[in-house]
Amino acid sequence: MNLLNTLVDKGLRRETPTRGEALAVLATSDDDLLDVVAAAGKVRRHWFGRRVKLNYLVNLKSGLCPEDCSYCSQRLGSKADILKYTWLKPDQASQAAAAGLAGGAKRVCLVASGRGPTDRDVDRVSDTIRAIKEQNEGVEVCACLGLLSDGQAERLREAGADAYNHNLNTSESTYGDITTTHTYADRVDTVRKAHAAGLSACSGLIAGMGESDEDLVDVVLSLRELDPDSVPVNFLIPMEGTPLAEEWHLTPQRCLRILAMTRFVCPDVEVRIAGGREVHLRTMQPLALHLANSIFLGDYLTSEGQAGKADLEMIADAGFEVEGAGEVTLPEHRAGGGCGSREGGGACGPATADSRGSASGEPRTDLVAVRRRGAGTDLAPNA
Repeated sequence: MNLLNTLVDKGLRRETPTRGEALAVLATSDDDLLDVVAAAGKVRRHWFGRRVKLNYLVNLKSGLCPEDCSYCSQRLGSKADILKYTWLKPDQASQAAAAGLAGGAKRVCLVASGRGPTDRDVDRVSDTIRAIKEQNEGVEVCACLGLLSDGQAERLREAGADAYNHNLNTSESTYGDITTTHTYADRVDTVRKAHAAGLSACSGLIAGMGESDEDLVDVVLSLRELDPDSVPVNFLIPMEGTPLAEEWHLTPQRCLRILAMTRFVCPDVEVRIAGGREVHLRTMQPLALHLANSIFLGDYLTSEGQAGKADLEMIADAGFEVEGAGEVTLPEHRAGGGCGSREGGGACGPATADSRGSASGEPRTDLVAVRRRGAGTDLAPNA
């Protein structure tokens, strides 16, 4: 296909596809799907080889959010049957993070429900970041706390945060249909605040909320313009008790096309398969590794993920390898010599027996089960 040859050439040159080319990827037939995956896979391998970065979520505060995001089980008025708890203490969060790190994760994502942090909340999270960094050499820490006020991103970076996540989720034109308590512009502003503070910006989307192909392309093109280092692609998990509980629009084939389109538009950034991959990609998850170079290990915020051991086996069986703690995720022109951060911040040290579960730094698959809904611990579950 001439389209795919053109998109590969553009991806290798870091040239942005046209809106029409991106739409054409989503419109390809199932007969062409493997060709699409193979083409986007060339771009992925050019910039990231066969490495897969593992990330691990720690849910610092669950539920009771005042925002009305339609996709979220933690939203205002949600009737979803989820765990609700207030802030984990720094030592609790650090222990929870250690389980994921023992399974091979190199980045810990600290997430808290709510519109955005108060200054006291930033203090809490800063203490947690320090605790995790003190106990785990070379770990990357990303915070995801909602909308940021002036100066908060700088304080998080001073505490040792490497990155900040705030997703755009959907296109600007349809954002008001999903959320009314804040605006698309608010989200863009927070991503820019993270950039300005020297944090590695992480911002992505949610597919499967009833959006059109045009919406998907528009949000990914907007992300390209914002230039985050990491783009998580979430696939909606329709949760009972939320307005989008009946939105089951995705197939494995469509998910693969969405990931391929994202790779073509954002060729040299960390494309992460995030929430919903197990539900929607199902047995085609290994194909998705040819498009994305990053996944979450284990559970998500309010839903279970695939067992960590199964993730590690899938990566190995598909011919990929887990990215080591001492490897820089991003290509040299973006990385700046830091822990996957364009702004630097110091090189990531090698894994140690304390920080990765074994002296060689190999993932401890026997420990990943500790993470499953807090099994075997007295911590609030990461689910």
